[in-house]
Amino acid sequence: MTSRQPKTKKAAKRTATHRDGKTGIGFIGAGNMATALVKGLIDTGLYAPQRIFASDVDAKQRNRIKRRFNISVTPDNGEVLNHATIIVLAVKPQTMEDVLAALRGAVTPNHLFISIVAGITTARIENGLGVRARVLRVMPNTPALLGKGMSVLVRGMYATAADEKLGLKLFGAVGDAVAAPDERMLDAVTGLSGSGPAYVYRFAEAMLAGGIAAGLPGPMARQLTIQTLVGAAAMLKETGEPPETLRAKVSSPGGTTLAGLSELEHRGFKEAVAEAVIAATRRAQELGRGSR
Repeated sequence: MTSRQPKTKKAAKRTATHRDGKTGIGFIGAGNMATALVKGLIDTGLYAPQRIFASDVDAKQRNRIKRRFNISVTPDNGEVLNHATIIVLAVKPQTMEDVLAALRGAVTPNHLFISIVAGITTARIENGLGVRARVLRVMPNTPALLGKGMSVLVRGMYATAADEKLGLKLFGAVGDAVAAPDERMLDAVTGLSGSGPAYVYRFAEAMLAGGIAAGLPGPMARQLTIQTLVGAAAMLKETGEPPETLRAKVSSPGGTTLAGLSELEHRGFKEAVAEAVIAATRRAQELGRGSR
């Protein structure tokens, strides 16, 4: 846990109103990640639709999420705070300051704010909301749309261990969720797992193109690419072996796999992927400093 964390009995007591998940949960921003979370909360039975509220400036987004899940929607962010004690902030980083300023007067000690906004620190959110706001910051990723996401959570200065436990439960509804001991890790989390699915999709594009160039029909190349990625990921997860060990097992000297790997290394594949993670981490740090 970070050194910013005070632990008081008074703060812990304030979380009792929402520990059992029986109060409303609200989403400010109704985009893809909010949609994934709403679906997971409903599918796992953590929340019924009538206890879920969402706001968005885009009427199409509001109507879409309402039609799909039959939840309550509004264009007014403040109205969400009136109906829910757990508030998920799911807006673009560039609009966060304005959103927080507009909410500030409606914040109460019973509200718990969970931010999934990339790069915005808990300190900035606390300062924006005022009144010793309880804040969790979470970095999920888009496979949460299928219940296969990876979320990493940290708590701010005034959030409690009970708040953290609740956050892990909520994000556990859409995949795996873990707590990080230091908020500074979240920029790297953003660069790795937050942006990581896009790197995998780019790799899939390249595999598909290579298969077609090598003579396979498009549909077959697509099937082989997808199942190869699924199978390789399952091997990593289920065997528990390091990737280098699994790679060595399928890389016979003088064989086809080694020929392909040699070409990747010749073109700087490993370094390029590592640099992509670092570049995305750097951008998350810039967003945290208020860069647009």
